[in-house]
Amino acid sequence: MHMKPSSPGGKSNRSTAKNAALLNLFATPGLGSLLARRWAEGLGQLIIFLAGFGLFLGWFVCVMKDYYGLISNSQEEPDLHAYLWLLESGLVLCGVAWLWALVTSLSLLRAAKTPPPELENKPPVLP
Repeated sequence: MHMKPSSPGGKSNRSTAKNAALLNLFATPGLGSLLARRWAEGLGQLIIFLAGFGLFLGWFVCVMKDYYGLISNSQEEPDLHAYLWLLESGLVLCGVAWLWALVTSLSLLRAAKTPPPELENKPPVLP
């Protein structure tokens, strides 16, 4: 599903595509795709990214719990390798979501450069 231009020149389409790409690549993967009305891609990217971020937060909480246990002398030495799978899985999922968002963003930008088929070969209408 491609974005529909709101004006004959497609200027709104280009600016929407640029904003969606910036949001996808530099904020949260999936939000830019949702802005561009690519619902399935956007939801997929967002769900994968949030799952990866949740795994990363799980790793962070487990490691901080061990370090706080070390401070209060209730634990001798934290085993940081026990939670490494959470970190690795989270980073992989976030990377997959970001790469998918990159592909979608490039597709949006490419689609915004080409004029819509109904405007390609029509002469301008004179009043």
